[in-house]
Amino acid sequence: MTVNVAAESLAPGIPDPALLASAYDADETFCYDISWSGGLKIGELVLRINKKEGEQDHFELHARVTAFGAFRFIYPVDDTFVTEVAGHERLPVRYEVEQKEGFGYRARRLTVYDQDSGRVRYRKNEEPEKEFTVAGKVHNEFSSFFFTRVLPFSPEVSLVVPTFADEKRHEVAVTANDWITVEDSLLGPVKVIAVLPRMTFKGLYDKTGDTVIWLTDDACRVPIRISSKILVGSLVAELVAYHGRSCGRQWDLEQKVLDKEEGKAEKISGD
Repeated sequence: MTVNVAAESLAPGIPDPALLASAYDADETFCYDISWSGGLKIGELVLRINKKEGEQDHFELHARVTAFGAFRFIYPVDDTFVTEVAGHERLPVRYEVEQKEGFGYRARRLTVYDQDSGRVRYRKNEEPEKEFTVAGKVHNEFSSFFFTRVLPFSPEVSLVVPTFADEKRHEVAVTANDWITVEDSLLGPVKVIAVLPRMTFKGLYDKTGDTVIWLTDDACRVPIRISSKILVGSLVAELVAYHGRSCGRQWDLEQKVLDKEEGKAEKISGD
């Protein structure tokens, strides 16, 4: 999928108040099957949004990626990401990563954001802390993904979501390419927006081309599918279970979510 940048106008990514209320209201859980090049299932992804009790406009974004099936014995993966976001723009204030990959790679990362002063502090394992100065406020990879859900898209307009990755600030242009109907999604036939964030950085995983996010075109803005090109082939994450009660349509597939998580726990305990 390509985009004619010359034909676009660029605008700052300002959240739609109605979408902001529905997408971050109570709690949501998304479960995805990850396949390689749209075929072999190799992993699972679980995303959560939880509001921090007693705090206004303060949320935790959780993500966990695990390998699946025989792939766990070829290249085991168990990565956990927790981002705290706050304020009207849901900007990150703290970001913790724990990576367990392969048969020996282990990493803990902590990033702390001072959005007012434009400073970002980063530490990996026991290495000395690094501090970066950025010109303006920034998201990280996960807060920008969730923030994309609440943007008011229109044709031929790219919305800019500033993102800190690979030790610097990137002006990520996010464009809505298509409005289509998907007949066979987990949520039934739904109208979706195909959203293309043009990421110029590597980030946590090597990416070699476009990432496309399919969001439901309604108050829920549920990401039903995510695809991203990698060094060899592509990865596709397909929504297979969802729990959420805050949006207008109030889809609630909570039992499917619980079944997925119980199955995941059994697999992990059996490793």
